[in-house]
Amino acid sequence: MDNPAGVMMFAETAEGTLCSITKELLGIGRKLADVLGQELSAVLIGKDLDSLAKEVVAFGADKVFVADDASLENYNPERYMVIIEHVIETAAPSIFLLGQTSRGADLAPRIAFKSSAALAMDCVELDVDAGTELLNHTRPVYGGIAMARAQSRPSSLQVATVRSKSQDPSEADPARKGEIVSVGEEVRGYDGQINFLRAVAVEADEVNLEEAEIIVAGGRGVGSAENFKKFVEGFAKILGGVPGASRGALDSDFAPANLQIGLTGKIVSPQLYVAIGISGMVQHMTGCSSSKTIVGINIDPDAAIFKYAHFGVVGDFEQVVPAMMQKCEELLKT
Repeated sequence: MDNPAGVMMFAETAEGTLCSITKELLGIGRKLADVLGQELSAVLIGKDLDSLAKEVVAFGADKVFVADDASLENYNPERYMVIIEHVIETAAPSIFLLGQTSRGADLAPRIAFKSSAALAMDCVELDVDAGTELLNHTRPVYGGIAMARAQSRPSSLQVATVRSKSQDPSEADPARKGEIVSVGEEVRGYDGQINFLRAVAVEADEVNLEEAEIIVAGGRGVGSAENFKKFVEGFAKILGGVPGASRGALDSDFAPANLQIGLTGKIVSPQLYVAIGISGMVQHMTGCSSSKTIVGINIDPDAAIFKYAHFGVVGDFEQVVPAMMQKCEELLKT
């Protein structure tokens, strides 16, 4: 590729802090930049970003392009794209990374279209060919039952989104030095087609499945809403995790819709995923197959969940789960 200028990533924030996916992107971005012998830069957009810009540097960025303005406090794809286009034109990166989040999935196709760039969505692994500087990416296909590895076609820019919890987050180094560049003048006075109306706050006790390190999920096999509360929610509480549910549990009114994991629900990648009474159909496993450790509990020895599980228990969950809960409580007390 001609005149490569490094790796760039979009740094997402929420409620005045860096999102976990931002630290993951800084981690993988740093690795790619080091292989290429180029710099890692970040685009940070929002309001009151001075301390966050320094934090992005501490987590691995060599340069941070900061658009700090009251009009950017709330996400607006048109305004954000004006800034991102300007930064890409100015810095000319060879790779641009975003999280596979609502914002990242919205911005990535826009960036790729505007830049005539190669685009790979929902990647779980990334590496780069040092010779050709082309990005290699691995991502789930066919509903998550297989992984496809491909290489971006040659272009001036390669864009990829990265699935949350798929990368090791960068470690902060407070002594690290980097350059902070102020941008965003071009967006002031910009009158687009999209206007921000209001933000609807999520209830404080709402379960955040995407950020959870431990998830205990229940399926139709738990039999009732009472069992879901007792065994699924109860086990999750002991482990310090959160409850999740399959589509079957939702259809049976065992759990609320915000707990659904799967093709039509949330995509999660926790360190530990415990599936209770879940058969393991592709539609559900699409949402959790990238979990670091999967434990399946099902009375049917032929249940599909055991094809994915790292550890499996064949038995009645009403006997198995209480024993596991008791043992975990004992271990956590020691």
